[in-house]
Amino acid sequence: MTSPEILSYIAGFLDGDGCINLQIVRRKDYKLGYQIRPSVTFFQSTINRFLLEWLKSTLGVGFIRDRKDGVSEYAIVEVDSVLKVLSQLRPYVRLKTKQCDLTISVAQELSQSRRLAPGDFLELARKVDQFIDLNFSRKRSIRSDQVEGYLRAQQLLIP
Repeated sequence: MTSPEILSYIAGFLDGDGCINLQIVRRKDYKLGYQIRPSVTFFQSTINRFLLEWLKSTLGVGFIRDRKDGVSEYAIVEVDSVLKVLSQLRPYVRLKTKQCDLTISVAQELSQSRRLAPGDFLELARKVDQFIDLNFSRKRSIRSDQVEGYLRAQQLLIP
């Protein structure tokens, strides 16, 4: 069990040098054509990679990669891992509370139901669209309207 002091520190790190995100990813091998991927990512100069290694050993999930621009990132992308980490950090998060709450909500639905009905999946995709404003991400290439178009074209949604 990680102490409240450590969890508070990690939540502050997430608020400052981290990102909570939900995205829709095209997956041709999936029945519904798309995947909803939650993620928690921490960023740090590669010089300070040791801090990301400490985070990874403390949280016990995810992976670290070094980018070519001199930044390292520690990413947690597996649904149950994201849910576990955000649930632990939620009492201490201050800046990214909306992202945290929304991601927990979506991750809980994804975790509880491995095979979502097309209509339920579309509703989750619409929740993912909220991240456009929450994270100021105007360049999202896949949005819920695209998912809806695909589901209708495949006759997976009943009008």
